Amino acid sequence: MAAVFDKPTLLQRVAPVFQGFDGPLTFAVLLLAGAGLLTMYSVGFDHGTRFTTHGRNMLLAAAVLFILAQVPPQRLMALAVPLYVAGVVLLLGVEFFGITKKGATRWINVGMVIQPSELMKVAMPLMLAWWFQRREGQLKPLDFVVAAVLLAVPTALIIKQPDLGTALLVMASGLAVIFFAGLSWKLIIPPVVLAAVGIVVLIIMEPQWCQPGVDWQVLHEYQRQRVCTLLDPAKDPLGKGFHIIQGMIAIGSGGVWGKGFMQGTQTHLEFIPERTTDFIYAAFSEEFGLIGVLALMAAFIFLIVRGLTIALEASTLFSRLVAGAMTLNVFVYAFVNMGMVSGILPVVGVPLPFISYGGTAMVTLGVVLGILMSIAKSKRLMQS
Repeated sequence: MAAVFDKPTLLQRVAPVFQGFDGPLTFAVLLLAGAGLLTMYSVGFDHGTRFTTHGRNMLLAAAVLFILAQVPPQRLMALAVPLYVAGVVLLLGVEFFGITKKGATRWINVGMVIQPSELMKVAMPLMLAWWFQRREGQLKPLDFVVAAVLLAVPTALIIKQPDLGTALLVMASGLAVIFFAGLSWKLIIPPVVLAAVGIVVLIIMEPQWCQPGVDWQVLHEYQRQRVCTLLDPAKDPLGKGFHIIQGMIAIGSGGVWGKGFMQGTQTHLEFIPERTTDFIYAAFSEEFGLIGVLALMAAFIFLIVRGLTIALEASTLFSRLVAGAMTLNVFVYAFVNMGMVSGILPVVGVPLPFISYGGTAMVTLGVVLGILMSIAKSKRLMQS
């Protein structure tokens, strides 16, 4: 009888907290976090405390991930509407009481200075998933119209700040939910074809449309310049085209095997601008070469495939939609960053997940992966 009342060990008491964690997802996260720390040590060693701060940001993101992994998907669904409403209210607050920096009004002081658009990256997919969960089994075309309105309101407010990069990320996360909810291909193909035609026309008409003084009306001047710089960075090699040109030089100079850890000349001679943030992929490519880039891409692909698998295996529509959207969030971040540094997409302020320096972006990544881990953990515990 004495054994019945034996006090459990510390390990026995802590073990249930870790029970159900998804092993493959954890492995992918650790692999990419290791690559991020290794890269930051090289490119940020002469940037003061960048490496130690990057490590601290990772620990903070890991804590956020761990905490959110303990929250059941049902409770996340209960937070969807309050988070969305709070995000929209804060975006409206930015419109009237926002703080302007470098010509953009994106921040607001609520006791501390925050950027509400970051909240919408998480609140948007939660809100749309909540909406489609409520309409499960009785979806009508009008339901997709309501979802489009829910997506359009905060996206428009973010574009007005202006912050086109974040607006595109918020829109992508919302469109992912709408797509996974069952949007017909008949409605998807026409805008895709229209966008492709628009890109072709833009490339053909570039000499006329990119002349100084030409007003595109729908875009701000700095956004027009970014598109024109992408089409022909050599027009201003020491100005607006400098970032793209130096990024491509660094990527190409890495060759197959790379120049070696801490041996990147473009990186350490400071030819690569923003080498610890937006353009860190160029520094990584220079030092680790094609082999390193393929390994990094393989790690991202592994993470994305695992995330989509978790989405497919989720037990509720809400969980499936959120898991799919959160996974595509990571994909969009990685694709856009690699694309802009490689010169195939316009330069926007999108960090490379795990690799780029930045506290807010790292914590947001922790939230995204924490929600994904929560859904995976919930499914595994139900099966056991």
